[in-house]
Amino acid sequence: MLSLPSIYRGIWRVAVHTLRTRGTPLSRNLCTCDGVPAGLADAETIYALSSGHGRCGVAVVRVSGPASVIALRCMAGLTHNLPSPRTALLRSITDPRSKEVLDRGLVLWFPAPHSFTGEDSVEFHIHGGPAVITGVLQALGSVPGMRPAEAGEFTRRAFQAGKLGLTEVEGLGDLIHAETEAQRRQALRQMSGELGRLYQDWTHKLKRCLAHVEAFIDFSEDELIEDGVLNQVDGSLNDLQTEMEQHLKDERRGERLRSGVQVVIAGATNAGKSSLLNTLCQRPAAIVSPIAGTTRDVVETALDIGGFPVLLSDTAGLRDSLDLVEREGVRRARERVQQADLTLVVVDCAHIPPDAQEAPAFLQEHLRSVLPSQEQPQTAFPVNRHLLVLNKSDLLPEEHRQTLSRELRWISGLPPVCLVSCHTKEGLHDFLTVLHSSIKSLCGDPLSGAPTLTQARHRAHLQQCLAALAQYQQYRDTDLSLAAEGVRLALTSLGRITGRVGAEEILDIIFKDFCIGK
Repeated sequence: MLSLPSIYRGIWRVAVHTLRTRGTPLSRNLCTCDGVPAGLADAETIYALSSGHGRCGVAVVRVSGPASVIALRCMAGLTHNLPSPRTALLRSITDPRSKEVLDRGLVLWFPAPHSFTGEDSVEFHIHGGPAVITGVLQALGSVPGMRPAEAGEFTRRAFQAGKLGLTEVEGLGDLIHAETEAQRRQALRQMSGELGRLYQDWTHKLKRCLAHVEAFIDFSEDELIEDGVLNQVDGSLNDLQTEMEQHLKDERRGERLRSGVQVVIAGATNAGKSSLLNTLCQRPAAIVSPIAGTTRDVVETALDIGGFPVLLSDTAGLRDSLDLVEREGVRRARERVQQADLTLVVVDCAHIPPDAQEAPAFLQEHLRSVLPSQEQPQTAFPVNRHLLVLNKSDLLPEEHRQTLSRELRWISGLPPVCLVSCHTKEGLHDFLTVLHSSIKSLCGDPLSGAPTLTQARHRAHLQQCLAALAQYQQYRDTDLSLAAEGVRLALTSLGRITGRVGAEEILDIIFKDFCIGK
């Protein structure tokens, strides 16, 4: 849902009001602008502020549709020739009704089909003050055939014109919302069409297989089909099935990078969990006190760690309690640990046995008390899913601290162990290095290897595609028509990812996430 500051809601309300209250005949309200055909007023031409909301030096207002040329002539005073395509021209921007000068800025003309939407398009680069933007939007609303754009409508028109595939559209949306370097790289790679080309290649292979199966059904009795054509189809579908299964075995890296890594801080009361949260986000996000059980609810903060998006959560200390509020906090903490991509298990160094050789067994037992039972292996805890943070290391004698560090460094069966002090910041650099390495392994490198899945809907459609291919295998020797239907269903499922088949029902879901003007 788009949320605008009140001043810009006012701007938008003016534009919409102008559109809705324009009840006079077109001939009375139309700036004819030297013979521009008024019949274009019946077409759908859209306009919006595309540069984002907030005071700025320059704002960009975008117009797309057949009436764009009317807006350009009326508001830029171009009575004869249009400007050269994609060339900035400095003009006075005027109200087509009152002829009042609204601003002085740049206009750019993008004739179809060489524009973002594939339609005739115009951009007005104006000063970014609210009064200027209001005036220009209101003036555009007075031009016949114009209406305010809906969220994502420019991009939707680009998709419908074949300028962008559906996966490229999703990549563009991710690029707009990208907050970290890794997210930007992944979005740019998808927007370039690499993921779409992979799916299109699979689509072409499925079409070829389906054509061969249907040809065999229709013409095999006439001996017009070569022997072994079904064996070739079998081989192609087996290879394709293997590729899809490998593509799905990505451990949700692309989806995790897109939405952010869920990192949860968990442990016993007074271990220093909230202090660790405050240290990582470099602000007092959580209350810290010596009283056990201070944190009752989940405290969340978004971070950028080495270019990767992280949603860091501090949770209530894990202990048995008679307090109903604290018990609810503990329940929420355990629930959040179950959902976590990475759990930082914080331990108070004061509770570690003085004999360093006893520390590994103590820590293993502590991990079992914190982590869900399904994450407790018989041998070793997953290296990239958990980190042990031994906090308050400044309270240990130097000799004991060094002995403990050596003893735990190469212990098998434990996740990486970091000794830190949130008070003195000792060990924090090494901890951040280990944390970044763990997060990077969870997200992967967005620029290396094959393109990864970034959307849950991609995964769902690919799983449906594999299920349909299994139908082909099931009926291949008994009912070839049902087997062919399995290939057809697989093709439909794959087409829903790229938007080539059955796209209409998913377009609204995708485009609603775009902002107005994009």
